[in-house]
Amino acid sequence: QVQLVESGGGLVQAGGSLKLSCAASGRTFSSHAMGWFRQAPGKERDFVAGINWSGGITYYVESVKGRFTISRDNAKNTVYLQMNSLKPEDTAVYYCAATRGPMTIIRMYDAWGQGTQVTVSS
Repeated sequence: QVQLVESGGGLVQAGGSLKLSCAASGRTFSSHAMGWFRQAPGKERDFVAGINWSGGITYYVESVKGRFTISRDNAKNTVYLQMNSLKPEDTAVYYCAATRGPMTIIRMYDAWGQGTQVTVSS
C-alpha cells in the first residue's frame, strides 16, 4: 500500500501562495490517482482537487478553480498542490490521498497522509 507524507503547510497572509507536497512510498504510486482534501475546524473533510495516474487529467472543486493547481511527478513519487490567491476560508488541515479508482469517487481513496496545516490570515 502507498504511504503518504505531506509537507509545505504554514502561515500566509491573504493573497499569498503556498505549495504543498505529498511524497509517496511504494512502487505503485504511478498506478494511483491522487487527491487533495482539506478539513477546517468543526467541518467535514472536503475534496479539493484530483489528478489521474498520468497527470493528464485534473479536477477541481469550484471554490479553488483558477487559484489552485494540482500536479504530479511520477519519477519523484510526489504530488503537489500549488495554492495562489489564498483566502482566510482556505484555512484547514490539508491531506493527500491515493486511490486505484477514479479520482472523483471519494469513497475509494484508501491511503491517506497525516495532514499539513495551512493558515491564511486576513
